Amino acid sequence: MQIVRPNSTFDFVGKNRIAVLLSVLVILAGLVSLVSKGGPEYGIDFAGGTLIQVQFVYPTQPGEIRDALESLGLRSLTIQQFGDQSNEFLIRTQESGTEVKQFSHTIKEALEQSFGKGGLEVRRTEMVGPQVGKELREKGLLALLYAILGTLVYISWRFEFRFAVGAVVALVHDVLITLGFFSIFGKEIDLPIIAAFLTIIGYSLNDTIIIFDRIRENLGRYPGEGFAATVNRSINETLSRTLLTSGTTLMVVTSLFLLGGAVIRNFAFALLVGIVAGTYSTIFVASALVLAWEKHRPRREKEALPETP
Repeated sequence: MQIVRPNSTFDFVGKNRIAVLLSVLVILAGLVSLVSKGGPEYGIDFAGGTLIQVQFVYPTQPGEIRDALESLGLRSLTIQQFGDQSNEFLIRTQESGTEVKQFSHTIKEALEQSFGKGGLEVRRTEMVGPQVGKELREKGLLALLYAILGTLVYISWRFEFRFAVGAVVALVHDVLITLGFFSIFGKEIDLPIIAAFLTIIGYSLNDTIIIFDRIRENLGRYPGEGFAATVNRSINETLSRTLLTSGTTLMVVTSLFLLGGAVIRNFAFALLVGIVAGTYSTIFVASALVLAWEKHRPRREKEALPETP
């Protein structure tokens, strides 16, 4: 099935500068948001603390819950509505030194004084110590770093180093844009989101390798054609496959985001942003870097040649 003719002549290479500029602006917006907020908003997995999911019998306001817990003197207390219902909330605090069941019982007792016995149900309690959260955060970052370094080695071995650099920069581009969107929309980074980042890296890399492989084939098939024309031809020839793959994947991820519920909404949001960014970077960012490398490499080789007397 083809939705775009393989012999189409869309000028993707000619739009590279505009595309790269757009990527830079989006990444800068994300970085400004991160700096202004003091870094990513980590979840309990990474920041440490306690999370309690509470469901009330009747619709409740976060301010009422905060007032009910004020006497406990909890540190960094945040209350967030969970899902689309107005009677279910996530209560987060940095308290993590007590036993889970005891702390959950304390919270429930304090809430029942205001909402009455039987007026609520504690559905989930999670506690992570600050040291464990720090270790998980470091291991998550290392997992991303190892994945990117592995990509660099693999593509350098299978293709050339210039292709590897283009692919790695495109992957970093995808992760930065997704991270920026998480900061802009105030979403938390936890272990499932790290898994989403790794999924994005794998998905984007697959698309990039498809195009790079076609570029390598066309370099041998059309030796007299300029490198920029070969890149543009290769992107056009694989465009139908790229759109079909990304489109069908986006349909599934969008369904998860809209219908999957609050538990996996952040995970689906990360994939949604990452797949769009990955498809975009595969077509524009990775090819732009390979083209820039190709334009400067002959100049360096020429300068390295000894002058004839």
